[in-house]
Amino acid sequence: MTGFFYRWLPIFFGCHCRAERSFFLSGKQFPICARCTGELVGILLLGITYGLYHPPILYAAILLIPMILDGGIQLLTSYESTNVRRFLTGLLFGYGFFHLFLTSIIATYWYGYHFI
Repeated sequence: MTGFFYRWLPIFFGCHCRAERSFFLSGKQFPICARCTGELVGILLLGITYGLYHPPILYAAILLIPMILDGGIQLLTSYESTNVRRFLTGLLFGYGFFHLFLTSIIATYWYGYHFI
C-alpha cells in the first residue's frame, strides 16, 4: 500500500519531493513535501468536518492567502521558509481550497437540479 502512495501522491499534488523540504519518519522521506503534506491533511480534515461545520466562503478564500504569500515571497526573494511553516500554510490552503471545491460541486448540483 505504501508503494501506491509513494507513486501517486507526488503526481496528484504535482510535488517536487525535495528532501530538504520534506518530513522524514524513521529515516524514510515522506512521499510529498511538507507543504503538500499540509494540503493533504487540510483536505482530509475538511472531508471529515464538512458536514459538522464549514466556514463561510469568504473565510475559505482567505485561508488560501498565507500559502500564496509564503510561496510567492520564497520564490521572489532569498527568504527560505521552514518545513513547519510550509506545513501550516499548506494545511490552511488545503482546507480552504477543498472547501471552495466542495461548495462549487454542491452549488453546481443544486442549481443544475433546480433548472431541470
